[in-house]
Amino acid sequence: MIKILVADDHAVVREGLKQIVSETKDLVVAGEASNGQEVLDRVRSSHWDVVLLDIAMPGRGGLDVLRELRSERPKLPILVLTMHPEDQYAVRVLKAGAAGYLTKESAPQQLVEAIRKVVKGGKYISPSVAEELALYLEPDVEKLPHEILSDREYQVFCMIASGKTVSQIAVELALSVKTISSYRTRILEKMRMKNNAELTHYAMKRGLVS
Repeated sequence: MIKILVADDHAVVREGLKQIVSETKDLVVAGEASNGQEVLDRVRSSHWDVVLLDIAMPGRGGLDVLRELRSERPKLPILVLTMHPEDQYAVRVLKAGAAGYLTKESAPQQLVEAIRKVVKGGKYISPSVAEELALYLEPDVEKLPHEILSDREYQVFCMIASGKTVSQIAVELALSVKTISSYRTRILEKMRMKNNAELTHYAMKRGLVS
């Protein structure tokens, strides 16, 4: 039996995943977590065959949690399941050590296949993500402005571009307003832009936010 830890801050999503898994004989959701710290606590206290991880949870960022899990449990497969489209986060989470990337719009059977594949030591990515990853790894390809941002800067950039204020972002990420303002300043400098409007226009043009 494959023991799954489901990490998502939305109870309805966790229930939906449990329903999907309950229809298979070899899978079981043996635990749940609603934020980054809970994920780390559950992994440290019990044995799991795979973690289904959402990267947009309150508190510690999903990418931070992913890296810490990879450091502490390098053999534990982590399958990222998120609402973010592939071109927004897929390459970053795979670089951070995820075994696969799925959007929440994926079909139930696709999720089951992905779980079984990563538990066996494989990787689960779509053809479009595989192509994007290959392009990213090309040594002579010049990186786009958003690709030079750190993971946290990129997360803040996407939140700004989606219309959230510095105060809202600070609350959501459990960081100070001053810290988020510093991130915003660095983002503008790195991307050579002047204001939030330019960031938003860029993000929408690239399809990074809806």
